Amino acid sequence: MSKVYQRQGRTIASVAQGLNLPQSTLKGWMAAAKKSQMVLLIPSAKRPEDWSIEERLLALQQSHGLAEIELNAWCRQQGLFAHHLTQWRADFCVPPVTKTDKVDAQALRELKKTNQQLQRELNRKDKALAEAAALLILQKKFNAYLEGADE
Repeated sequence: MSKVYQRQGRTIASVAQGLNLPQSTLKGWMAAAKKSQMVLLIPSAKRPEDWSIEERLLALQQSHGLAEIELNAWCRQQGLFAHHLTQWRADFCVPPVTKTDKVDAQALRELKKTNQQLQRELNRKDKALAEAAALLILQKKFNAYLEGADE
């Protein structure tokens, strides 16, 4: 029943399919639970991914300094695991990406693009210069050949 009431936006049909139950059976159980007020007993636990930054910080503060057994008991009460706290602690130690980093990355991307365009233009001009040099050499040889033929 807790999967039905904590389905996080999933439909009852998808929950029933995931549990290999007919949808009508699941709806019947929900109606019976509603009559017996069993719905109120189901905790409204959140997934660890749904915790806000403030809630995560508060959880880290509350769990700081607890022995392993006490920490595990506290985690069970909160619906967490110890590895979630470890990950959150690591996330708080990493500085967040700032807008200046994004701006720097964008500027770097633009500079790379400009550099590639300049490289292509340089290669094109290099090839044109080589072609012009080859034509000049051929013209000189042709003129020298014509002068030799006139004699």
